[in-house]
Amino acid sequence: MVVSSMEVAAGKAARAEQASAGFPAARAAPDPEVRAVAKRRQFSAAYKLSVLAQADQGSGAGAIGELLRREGLYSSHLSTWRRERDAGALEALSRRGGRKARSTPEQKRVAALEAKNARLQRELEQARLIIEVQKKLCMLLGLPTAEDKPTGSES
Repeated sequence: MVVSSMEVAAGKAARAEQASAGFPAARAAPDPEVRAVAKRRQFSAAYKLSVLAQADQGSGAGAIGELLRREGLYSSHLSTWRRERDAGALEALSRRGGRKARSTPEQKRVAALEAKNARLQRELEQARLIIEVQKKLCMLLGLPTAEDKPTGSES
């Protein structure tokens, strides 16, 4: 059984017409316009403070909603910015997200040495505390301490 290409094309057209008969939107041509890639908005500290000032001055019913619609913001923006402002983090209002800058090998070495120094300081403080506890225990039990023992030159 050999099927001609015209019969195949007619069958495809009939199936396409049946499939889209109940759905007029399915026959619409796709939108040829190329959409721009969305870009994350960044707000300066001055802008955030001015929007907060306008929101705080809003006296009428729906004033804040009008401000949010006009500026294209969400109420979560206001709550986050207020929290940052109240914490006194003006620098945080204008901070930028993203990856941190890469550090040089020298900066990595300095950071490692500072961490090691801090660890050794903690260990030294712990050792001093243990020695103090041992001295007090010896005093309570009446045992001689290293400070009480005579040295070899005094005999």
